[in-house]
Amino acid sequence: MATTLMKGNEAIGESAIIAGCRFYFGYPITPQNELPAYMAARLPKVGGTFLQAESEVAAINMVYGAAAAGARVMTSSSSPGMSLKQEGISYLAGAELPAVVVNMMRGGPGLGNIAGAQGDYFQSVKGGGNGDYHSIVLAPGTVQELADLTVKAFDLADQYRMVVILLGDGFTGQMSEPITLPSPTGRSFDKGSWSLTGTRGRQTHLVASMRLNPDDALAGLNAHLQEKYRLVEGRETMWDSLQLEDADTLLVAFGLSARICRSAVSAARKEGVKVGLFRPITLWPFPAPALAAAARGKKKVLVVEMNAGQMVQDVRLAVDGAAPVEFYGALGGLTPQVEQVVERISSHVG
Repeated sequence: MATTLMKGNEAIGESAIIAGCRFYFGYPITPQNELPAYMAARLPKVGGTFLQAESEVAAINMVYGAAAAGARVMTSSSSPGMSLKQEGISYLAGAELPAVVVNMMRGGPGLGNIAGAQGDYFQSVKGGGNGDYHSIVLAPGTVQELADLTVKAFDLADQYRMVVILLGDGFTGQMSEPITLPSPTGRSFDKGSWSLTGTRGRQTHLVASMRLNPDDALAGLNAHLQEKYRLVEGRETMWDSLQLEDADTLLVAFGLSARICRSAVSAARKEGVKVGLFRPITLWPFPAPALAAAARGKKKVLVVEMNAGQMVQDVRLAVDGAAPVEFYGALGGLTPQVEQVVERISSHVG
């Protein structure tokens, strides 16, 4: 297939259309504005609907409506805007509605700045809204992965009737790289038993986020959700690795931080230091068993993030004392530097 040069945000938009997304509702915020701009131009040409809502709260509730009708629907935002969407995401989880939500993270907390960051890991992975729920969280590291994982996100959302968060950052959204656009997967999902498409030929039903009667209705829903989440944890973990076989030190990073760590692995090995990289692609479900196996026998695990230390907590749980776990972070929209990562590796290898 032909290779084309695309900006990350635009690659997401075209890949969403390839995946069958025909509804986009959003509200502008830097650094993801190229994505709604792209969808505004492209969706009408393929018979789709673009609508700029009056707020992020309105946008996520429009997503709820389209998802309830069985449509493939997407919204996107950046960190402060994602905070406003959390109630709606919790409602989607409670109603078991599939949707794709893109977050191009920026520096925080609060309004912060418009540089890329990774401070929304907790919000995305632990559930930023109320209740016991999970979203599937995918962490692309290249523009090609932004495209490929967008298509996969729609299939995962429909398969499990869940929100899937594509967790990028301002840098990957803005960078341009040559990519091969993905093809449709051809997978289809029967939504007839739950989507609100009229009642001809079937009983009247509701898509509900509130369950008051009988008294154990909400408990039953939560038990069902937890069973589904365990199924997803057993089936859908994804990760990548680099030069683990002879490594004494293991770097763990996701997204843009992992790109920097790939260069650090190469630089450290030129200095004779044996380093490998483990990159989680699914942040939830977190690939804990694979990481535990990768860390076995290592002298050191160094977690590199563009935050104050968030994924490192899941890494420590996965490694479970098999190796010392250290952390190196860059804050406020700054990026880790290859030289600094190599220095941290060398200073902790005996």
